[in-house]
Amino acid sequence: MVKKNESLNYISLFSGAGGLDLGFENVGFKNLFSVEFNESFCKTYTKNFPSNIILNIDISKLSSDKIKSFIQNKRVHLIIGGPPCQGFSLAGNIARKFVDDPRNKLFKEFVRIVNHVKPDVFLMENVASLKTHNSGKTLKKIIKCFASAGYDVKSKILNAVNYGVPQNRRRIFIVGFKKHNQFVFPKHSKKIITVKDAINDLSSCLPKNNNISNHVPMKHSIQMLEKMKFVKDGGNRNDIPKKLRPKSGDCRKYIRYDSKKPSVCVTGDMRKIFHYKLNRALTTRELARLQTFPDNFIFLGTQGQIQQQIGNAVPVKLAQSVAKCIWNELVTKTNE
Repeated sequence: MVKKNESLNYISLFSGAGGLDLGFENVGFKNLFSVEFNESFCKTYTKNFPSNIILNIDISKLSSDKIKSFIQNKRVHLIIGGPPCQGFSLAGNIARKFVDDPRNKLFKEFVRIVNHVKPDVFLMENVASLKTHNSGKTLKKIIKCFASAGYDVKSKILNAVNYGVPQNRRRIFIVGFKKHNQFVFPKHSKKIITVKDAINDLSSCLPKNNNISNHVPMKHSIQMLEKMKFVKDGGNRNDIPKKLRPKSGDCRKYIRYDSKKPSVCVTGDMRKIFHYKLNRALTTRELARLQTFPDNFIFLGTQGQIQQQIGNAVPVKLAQSVAKCIWNELVTKTNE
């Protein structure tokens, strides 16, 4: 049996800035190598995981020989990742076969590597809409792909707010074990954390007198400042006088965080969602707090790139909750 104090090896695909990886490493998993195509994401990953190998390549170029050279005969317990699958983020044609959709080539690369490596477990994370896409046929097809490779597969939509994350963020997690298993997804936390709980201590910290990285307020236009001053705590664009109110655009913009509630879902562009009491958008450090990145996790790149890195990430505490359940099942059931 795997010992409780033994590090279990994992490979990370579509690693992004490393939110999923950090959650798993906090539990004790040991990285063999990671793959990420976006160069700015790789720079942030390297900064925060200096001992890990990160390959800045197109995953389709990851050959069997290259995989073998990095594994070096070590046992691979786990493969994790969230392949972008544009083909099920849209309504699509029900008659189109999921695996034949060219937009989902990255999903097929994830399956290819799982098939080649044959880890004890895989974890695939993605948008919650996958579950209902094409009346559920897409998810059934995905599960069938992994079942054909010999995996006992379970899936569930998890909302990060239930796992110590100050944010409503629903994602689907698909977990497959090579052997029949008793794996269950993590139980809900009893405590709900608000935006104010998460970032209030940063409100009085100014760039010139703090040692906190990535905590620099945006510079807003005079027009934007004039609009936002009317929006109350938890309010929206309807608080803005009609003569100034935007007449069109995303209804999820020009709103102010509710200090008494968790955040709305953090995305790669949060410039028009305002601090619950200050007339500005959140800094990237504050956004990172909403994704439960620790303050010593440093993001590199332009402000736009950093927002994208944070918005694309799996919240660290959500990843850690799932990682604990996988760890416990592996320790209980995996034979050396």
